[in-house]
Amino acid sequence: MIDFQRLTGALDGNAALQRRAALAALSIKVSAGEEAATVRVGSRITVTSGAALDTSFSLAAPEAHWAEFAKRVPAVGFQSLVGMQRMGHLKVEGDMVAYGRNLIFLEQLFSALRPAGPAENAAPVGEPVIEPVIGRYLRLDFNGRPHRIYFEEAGPSDGGGIPLVCLHTAGADGRQYRALLNDAEITKRFRVLVFDLPWHGKSSPPPGFEREAYQLTTDLYVDTVMAFCRALKLERPVVMGCSIGGRAVLHLSLRHGDYFRAAIGLQSATHAEAGADTRLRDIGILFRPDVHGQEAAAGSVACLISPTSPQSEKWETLWHYMQGGPAVFMGDLHYYFAEGDLRNGLLDGLDTKRCPLHLLTGEYDLSATPALTAELAKLVNATSFQVMEGLGHFPMSESPVQFRRYLLPVLERIAA
Repeated sequence: MIDFQRLTGALDGNAALQRRAALAALSIKVSAGEEAATVRVGSRITVTSGAALDTSFSLAAPEAHWAEFAKRVPAVGFQSLVGMQRMGHLKVEGDMVAYGRNLIFLEQLFSALRPAGPAENAAPVGEPVIEPVIGRYLRLDFNGRPHRIYFEEAGPSDGGGIPLVCLHTAGADGRQYRALLNDAEITKRFRVLVFDLPWHGKSSPPPGFEREAYQLTTDLYVDTVMAFCRALKLERPVVMGCSIGGRAVLHLSLRHGDYFRAAIGLQSATHAEAGADTRLRDIGILFRPDVHGQEAAAGSVACLISPTSPQSEKWETLWHYMQGGPAVFMGDLHYYFAEGDLRNGLLDGLDTKRCPLHLLTGEYDLSATPALTAELAKLVNATSFQVMEGLGHFPMSESPVQFRRYLLPVLERIAA
């Protein structure tokens, strides 16, 4: 039997959650098989048996599914409420806007069903340290418009080294590669360059953006990457991208395979799995006047992170999503789910001998799943493919130490 009474202690010692709960004013019906309870959220959490009539929405799953969710390290697909909903393991009914408005809060609340993990103590900095990362702005024209693009780099001080251009995920920015930029073993031989797409991070939208509905397309993405590389006069760079970036490296290999030394696809697939329940997308939860779209964005991607990723890295990854521009994440998803879909025969022209393609996918990704990447690897005869244990959709950001174990051999192979 699932002990939903454990939810009453979710606010203990968490000032941020206490503040959010006091403003949430929610009543939720939770069901495990035939058993039901009502969870009321306010300045404190109460749980009573039976289903009240005034609940905002209901969360229903078989007891076995709740039991899997409640494990300290749940199986793939059970790592979050949205993940369970996405996989068809959890049924959500009622006010979907209220549900979408509280995604991150609900994940924190229901994590109280799990046993506490080992304490994570951040390593002290000690003496002040200036990181060997240089940030700059690049002003350039492409597609007939002026742009101001922010990028960071680290690598050989003489300007040498193999250029490694890194592409961030949808709705986020280049901070996802912060650990890579600070990895002396990598920057000894590679000039790591990470830029924020226009509209993202510290890059500005082009003039006139206030009259536009931003949408990322294949042409726009490819043109942006190539404009950046050519402006910096990069010779035979390696391109590595994650999520939408993992799709973009496929388009870049198709169109400019002779230019790139190699491509590394993180969470790459011909298309993305929308999930069993698309209602959060259907009601436009990412861009509504009655929803904090950026918090909803973070709540919608939290389900893609591995439950074994360090909490500090997980929450920094989600923080990047909370800081995104209005509707930017939604505009990126146009490319990810629709316009950039590669189930169109184009991949028949991808030559992995001309541009070697290395694929790395986290086991806990519910979007670009290991199965989808395996299909892609077979379809294009990928140079290499590995499933990364203990990682999800944001490997370089959610668990950098685990990610580098998989990345270093690939970089070694490319450098050789």
